[in-house]
Amino acid sequence: MDNWDEVRTAYQVAKMGTVSGAAEVLGVHHATVIRHVDALETRLGVKLFQRHARGYTATEAGEDLCRVAQATDEQFSQLVGRVKGKGDEVSGELVVTSLNGLAPLMSPTLTAFQQKFPDLTLRYLTGERLFRLEYGEAHVAIRAGAAPDQPDNVVQSFVSQSVALYASQSYVDVHGMPADESEYARHRFVGHDLDTSRAPFFKWLGANVPRANVVFRSTDNRAMELAICAGAGIGFMTETDAASHGDMVQISAPREEWRAPLWLVTHVDLHRTAKVQAFLTFVKERAKDWSA
Repeated sequence: MDNWDEVRTAYQVAKMGTVSGAAEVLGVHHATVIRHVDALETRLGVKLFQRHARGYTATEAGEDLCRVAQATDEQFSQLVGRVKGKGDEVSGELVVTSLNGLAPLMSPTLTAFQQKFPDLTLRYLTGERLFRLEYGEAHVAIRAGAAPDQPDNVVQSFVSQSVALYASQSYVDVHGMPADESEYARHRFVGHDLDTSRAPFFKWLGANVPRANVVFRSTDNRAMELAICAGAGIGFMTETDAASHGDMVQISAPREEWRAPLWLVTHVDLHRTAKVQAFLTFVKERAKDWSA
């Protein structure tokens, strides 16, 4: 293919579904996107997209081309991530990802690390999506649950947080305090919206509390924490998070089966780089107080 820019543009149109969406991602004018797509279709002698009022839909030929473009784009991303990770200085860009529930702990830690290395630009990406380290999407991932087993990743045990069941004082004032688990069926709970959550405490909740009693559900750990604080129901929180709120009542003490193990994950190609090693050392030291 003579012009990679045209192929990349077509890939983004297929991915975003609209010219404006592709233009925003690529940082170009929408007219440039249209010109690239038209030129590529002329060059190949085939229609790559069906145009309609809602945007662009890839034809069969377009889907074939975009599969190749996606693989190439991912390989470029992987290469860029590896190249950026080289060097002996703690500078450039460091991308760290974790569940958003760790943000209250990670944000001050990352800030302190950046103050130590002011030439570093930090990107902190949160959410439940597993960022692909092999494609350079992140340098360090902090993951929860069972030990990650993706090939070519270096996995280190990090910390294990103590988790208990809590409710706000306002909830207890209205609904009372359950004497034991036998009374959970008459109480309201806050839990994960997906019954496939990997967290051990959510697995326990699914096995021991009727799903109908989980009346506030979310995929966002921070939203669940705030709902518990607001009196929506009983839910799981780490002891550290509960202590940061003033009126939390512990409904059930921490159990070993509820503990939330965290793992530090890096790709083998970037694991030994200066900035990754510096961050791993720093975050391990800072996290010694997280296990409470």
